[in-house]
Amino acid sequence: MSAHDVVITGIGLVSSLGEGTDAHWQKLTAAGAEPVVDSSRYAPYSIHPLPEIDWGLQIAKRGDQRQMETWQRLGTYTAGLALDDAGIKADEALCATMDMVVAAGGGERDETVDNAILAASESRNDRDVLLNEKLTTELRPTLFLAQLSNLLAGNISIVHKVTGSSRTFMGEEGAGVSAVETAAARISSGQSTHMLVGGAFQTEHPDMLLGYELGGYLHRGPWKPVWQRDGSEGGGVVSGSGAAFLVLESREHAKARGRHIYAQLGPVISGRARRRKEDLAAVVGAMLEKTALLDGPLLTLSGASGAHAATKAEKAALDKNVALAARAFGTLTGHMKEAQFPFAVALAALAIDRKAAYPAFDATVEKPFEGIPHTVLATAVGYHYFEGMALVAASD
Repeated sequence: MSAHDVVITGIGLVSSLGEGTDAHWQKLTAAGAEPVVDSSRYAPYSIHPLPEIDWGLQIAKRGDQRQMETWQRLGTYTAGLALDDAGIKADEALCATMDMVVAAGGGERDETVDNAILAASESRNDRDVLLNEKLTTELRPTLFLAQLSNLLAGNISIVHKVTGSSRTFMGEEGAGVSAVETAAARISSGQSTHMLVGGAFQTEHPDMLLGYELGGYLHRGPWKPVWQRDGSEGGGVVSGSGAAFLVLESREHAKARGRHIYAQLGPVISGRARRRKEDLAAVVGAMLEKTALLDGPLLTLSGASGAHAATKAEKAALDKNVALAARAFGTLTGHMKEAQFPFAVALAALAIDRKAAYPAFDATVEKPFEGIPHTVLATAVGYHYFEGMALVAASD
């Protein structure tokens, strides 16, 4: 035990299952938990949509809400939940000295302008001229600013007054892994005492789904649990809107504030396998060994996306270690890109804090876990690239 141990003192969660830690715990531990799935809006693709959210509960000014796209509102809202949970939001001094690492993608395209350009291109051959005309006359001046990934961190700073250092990572699951890894490293090295880290993803926009489908990753047809999509039509990914933010502190800082500690964040491991040249299952297996897993049964919160190759490789690596009892939470939340790894870490911390394991989310594949989880593994094997995992353990 060290003063610079990295501990989790605040959790903010939003997904199709609801918002907040209690809502997610109740839904995820209920017998026969069912996902919230919309299979008609973007047929033949399914999504896990956002629940109804009163943005004003965390973003008081309507003006602030209006200038954000949905993914920014979602991230800013969820960051507020984490700050509230950690007892920091109302403390201006703590917010002013708080560092932040955010995992974020780009913004949402202007569908109306895209459609207008495509329609006009059917009757014009001077497409270079056409593009210049539309870009200079149709796009709103603030569009490009609204799409900057670091504006999520900027909005969190404006709304919640978190004004220490700020970093933003882009790159799907890898961004979430790097964000958590960087935040934990800064605290354990003594560079920071308290940090806000997390990400957000809003899938309910055609261009977000297009990004997956251009690579052939989206699952088609009837919805299936994550582990059962191999061999089904399409690429296996069912995306979901959601966000996860964590407040990380040094043990010394958290104890001095008298805050409740959910769990301790142990080693965070990241990898960048060359998947065309390397055996991904072997790479994930090597990462498991590097994580220094303890003897005995180990609950594992898997961020598996359902993407055929990546999910098959992760499952092979996890199955090889008979002690691991995997839970693919994407079965119930969908794949949340940048937020996937922070979400896995958050769910692992909840299980430790509540002293109970999650039941199998897919009883046909996932093995039972008996007893109280004192250490939980969180993983995120990217649907296309990047791998990460972390051990989350009881703090005392």
